[in-house]
Amino acid sequence: MRTLSGQVVRLSKKIASHPLYLRIKLFLKRLSGRELRVRSDVALETDSAGGWTFSKIHLGHGSIAYSLGIGDFIAFDLLLIEVYGSTVHAFDPTPASVESIKNQDLTRQFVFHPWAVAGSDGVLRMTQRVNRKGRKSKTMWTAVLEPSDGAEVIEVPCFSLASIMKKLNHKTIDLLKIDVEGSEYEIIESLIVLPNKPGQLLIEFHHRFPNIGLEKTAEAIRKLRAVGYEVFAVSLTGREISFIHESRL
Repeated sequence: MRTLSGQVVRLSKKIASHPLYLRIKLFLKRLSGRELRVRSDVALETDSAGGWTFSKIHLGHGSIAYSLGIGDFIAFDLLLIEVYGSTVHAFDPTPASVESIKNQDLTRQFVFHPWAVAGSDGVLRMTQRVNRKGRKSKTMWTAVLEPSDGAEVIEVPCFSLASIMKKLNHKTIDLLKIDVEGSEYEIIESLIVLPNKPGQLLIEFHHRFPNIGLEKTAEAIRKLRAVGYEVFAVSLTGREISFIHESRL
């Protein structure tokens, strides 16, 4: 019985991750108004790793990538280093991420900073994400949901993109990946006023959070397009969207 149950679970997981199943699921969510319809503005040659799709334009030795929110999974970051020769600055203040990086022997081109990135400098209060079954995530923390006092709440240093670029003496960023559990909206507000805008943006949007909603993501996309960003890839979940700035085309 246990063997049969295990086979059913494995089959269910296989079906749930199949591209056709994901396309149908996204279509139905868009049809019911639970997911955005986002068109691509430009077709580019792309590569992918760790669930992220990016353009090869302007990536190479000397290129600078910022990776906001890495958890304990850095396949994407390592591919940028090993295949394209980029230097990756990774930012994640959460305990699991700090511990994971500490226990790995990584190349000098992977530079880890235990900071949060936000719309302004200061201190950020974060709490663990809780899934639908009430289980707390070990790797995902958020500053969006109202944290309650208790052992699960942490306070971490946070800096704006402008402050970080000044600290690290970077004039521009070739690729910026943002996976910050709902804090992406304030980061977008801060980056659209940067004089030297990141060449590429890879953003996971969290409009599925009850206190965010679809319109906030739609507005963020409108603002990015207004300052010269064009969509070139949308994931099969509809939540990860890749942009390139017109100055890089």
